[in-house]
Amino acid sequence: MPKRVLLLFTNMNRGGAESMVMSYYRHIDRSKLQFDFMVHREARGDYDDEIEAMGGRIYRMMPFFPLTFPQYKKQIRAFFDEHPEYQIVHGHCSELGYFVYREAARRHLPVIIAHAHNSHAQFDAKWIFRTWFKHRMRKYLTHRFTCGAEAATWLFGKKEGASAILQRNAIDTALYAYDEAERAAIREELHIPHDALVVGHVGRFNRQKNHTFIIDIFAEIAKQAPNAILLLVGNGDLEPVIKEKVNSLHLSDRVIFTGVRRDVPKVLQAMDVFLMPSFMEGLSLSMVEAQCAGLPCVVSDTIPEEVKMTDLVTFHPLGASPTTWAEAVIEQSRRKQDRATYREQIVTAGYDIRKNAEWLQDWYLSF
Repeated sequence: MPKRVLLLFTNMNRGGAESMVMSYYRHIDRSKLQFDFMVHREARGDYDDEIEAMGGRIYRMMPFFPLTFPQYKKQIRAFFDEHPEYQIVHGHCSELGYFVYREAARRHLPVIIAHAHNSHAQFDAKWIFRTWFKHRMRKYLTHRFTCGAEAATWLFGKKEGASAILQRNAIDTALYAYDEAERAAIREELHIPHDALVVGHVGRFNRQKNHTFIIDIFAEIAKQAPNAILLLVGNGDLEPVIKEKVNSLHLSDRVIFTGVRRDVPKVLQAMDVFLMPSFMEGLSLSMVEAQCAGLPCVVSDTIPEEVKMTDLVTFHPLGASPTTWAEAVIEQSRRKQDRATYREQIVTAGYDIRKNAEWLQDWYLSF
């Protein structure tokens, strides 16, 4: 019987942390180790079918909201009463795993992990609430995992963050290596002219990813480059707002909304520049993928410098004007680089999934 690890998520849609975990899941020996998922939404996620096909179990808890805390705590206690087989809990929802961590500690589980995926939280109505939980959860953890140094410091504090275990946002680099035939095929599918300048972004439509600014930047690019196209991959709550902004700027014929795609490695081939003016990131999985595909990346200086694994990444201040950003994107689009050579650089940087999945499997099985 394989050892089973319980992973905590909000849901299993195609976000960065979710996609990273699924990449690991595909590459472990599932006769020895299995991943099961505790999620907090009734609706099925994008990855649910694949999880179940690989033998994983999905447990649905109620959403984590203040008004539901009493019922939620009872639900978590009942879960562990019914499932004493879980000795490893790995939380990928940061501080929102607080009640699970606390209950697991009360039962003396040997491995209780919180995983840092972002370098800080957005300052909004939830900020005080999330800050309180991140400080309170720390005493219940046995191990701390992180995607990078800045994310670890934010979630665990400077002292404890310094000893956090790095689990790389690794990818199957063979899937993302540049392929000229794939580029032509995906451009044909999306009705993109072969000579178009394609600026691309992959990410959920939420405040963190700063799509409003992406549109402002592209509006300036469109003035300078008549052949420019913006390719936006993903979905999210703010997608209707962004589409309305695109319409108001009369850019609808130059912006492609693909929705969620299962073939992101192929879609990246169609792009010429990757644009990411995020307010915050941990170590963005999309940035690893884009560099593997040989794409110049124009990103905000709020993103940790450790994301720069190749010479493809240039940082720019979020406070700079859209015109300044547009000029940087156009300049990077004129680079002459052999895109096919960058896969090996990502492998050398340690971000290929194969060795990383072997390491994680051995780590889990050591307990």
